[in-house]
Amino acid sequence: MASKRFVVAILAFVLPAVAMATEFTVGDDQGWTINFDYEAWSKDKVFQVGDELFFKYRAGRHNVFKVNGTTFTNCTMPPANEALTTGNDVITLAIPGRKWYICGVNDHCANYGQKLAITVLEASASPAPAPSIPTAPASSSAHGISGSG
Repeated sequence: MASKRFVVAILAFVLPAVAMATEFTVGDDQGWTINFDYEAWSKDKVFQVGDELFFKYRAGRHNVFKVNGTTFTNCTMPPANEALTTGNDVITLAIPGRKWYICGVNDHCANYGQKLAITVLEASASPAPAPSIPTAPASSSAHGISGSG
């Protein structure tokens, strides 16, 4: 019985941490592409430290650059060696704050809106409730209630 409680106790700490991270496929079914409203896509989402962004696209057609706010606004092309180019790029959101991503292929950022800006919040401080551990019923038939006569 003690080993079962130990396993439950371990799971109570491990599972909430795993469950708290969210995986976001940028653009949902459309993926990372041109002529998509990433501002509208991100508007109703809450991004937290530990979450992951999945940029899915056909390799060679697009890429992903993590940039600063000025580069984002101006769609300035960073050095090519800084691009993510696999078509299945994953970015783990490691620190809170404003984050910016652009496509550096041709004029995809400037003329086709292939850019994403999000705000990342601290990870939720309230862990999920721990699972209840069943206990044996009290041996007293009064279940711990006493009375006086």
